[in-house]
Amino acid sequence: MSRVGKAPIAIAQGVTVTVSPENVVTVKGPKGELHQAVDTDMIIEQADGQLLVKRPTDQKRHKALHGLYRALLNNMVVGVTTGYKLEQELVGVGYRATNTGNTLDLVLGYSHHYVFELPKEIKVTTTAEKGKNPTIILESIDKQLIGQVAAKIRSLRAPEPYKGKGIKFVGEVLRRKAGKSASKK
Repeated sequence: MSRVGKAPIAIAQGVTVTVSPENVVTVKGPKGELHQAVDTDMIIEQADGQLLVKRPTDQKRHKALHGLYRALLNNMVVGVTTGYKLEQELVGVGYRATNTGNTLDLVLGYSHHYVFELPKEIKVTTTAEKGKNPTIILESIDKQLIGQVAAKIRSLRAPEPYKGKGIKFVGEVLRRKAGKSASKK
């Protein structure tokens, strides 16, 4: 059996989980509400403050979906209780990030600004302290959406391996290269 799939999902206090007849799972919590359509073959059971995902057979397809849906439902429960937070920093001379509401304005060393409109489900804040790199902080209850938006922002100026300039996640370790060697006489 799937190691991920057979682990029960603990439902926290104040979180309600409902499963519709069409296998659409709705999770409501203190931070918001999320929906996820689950394959009709998967069996979702709720008992003793836990959520269980079961598969009908040991087919390869069912094994793959078993762990997937358990992980997605767990991410929903964690999202509506504590939420998710991602921090990115801009490394480079003249790189800046500002926001007005959910609009992110990035200066990344190109001849133009990048104006990035974020989904309403994501809250963005930017910080620029003297002597430190500018930071973008994304917060949301949807792990999939926040990861997708962070990847899109990073793709605007991915970190390069020689000087490390670009947009990177806080705490990310970049593999650095030596560069050209001095010429020999």
